[in-house]
Amino acid sequence: MDTSAKFNYLALGDSYSIGESVLLEDNFPSQLIVLLNQENSQWHPPRIVAKTGWTTDELEAGIKEAQNNELLLPSYDFVSLLIGVNDQYRERPIEEYKSRFESLLQKAIKFAGNNAGHVIVVSIPDWGVTPYANGRDREQIAREIDAYNAINKKVALEYKTHYLNITDWTREATTDATLLAADGLHPSGKEYRRWAEKISAIAKNFIRDKS
Repeated sequence: MDTSAKFNYLALGDSYSIGESVLLEDNFPSQLIVLLNQENSQWHPPRIVAKTGWTTDELEAGIKEAQNNELLLPSYDFVSLLIGVNDQYRERPIEEYKSRFESLLQKAIKFAGNNAGHVIVVSIPDWGVTPYANGRDREQIAREIDAYNAINKKVALEYKTHYLNITDWTREATTDATLLAADGLHPSGKEYRRWAEKISAIAKNFIRDKS
């Protein structure tokens, strides 16, 4: 294996990609890179285009701004996309989410050198199980999250990208507070670790192919 090779990873999303309320090294993109570097491959720190509160259209605008400012490479070895919770929170029409998500996935694939196998879509966590949702209709939130995830999974499979369902894991926070950050809303580093481990198992396959 040529350990002088350098791989690049792009994470597109919202608060779940930047790791709101956890240390930078504890968000899932950073933990993923640590795991991949343990495989005798060398990865640059993750490039994250994400912001707390972003919806699909705001992520699209953020990508465009980053490109205009020449902050992004033409292509990356691996790309993740996790977006939609704020569309659901703001009660955006689900049909609108489908079209905007598909547009974002197309961009993600393009960033991956038009290789859909180097893209992973991560499902939307269920924030309805968190203390932040106290007083809200938790069952309705769960139904809406499931509906949004049904769409992003369908689109991901149509484009033949990888798909990771982490939603069921996030629902375990109902009985395990260690899976939540101190803000009582976002995942903890412990929860992100589970995501990173699963994603790294997928990424390892194409690393071997390029070695």
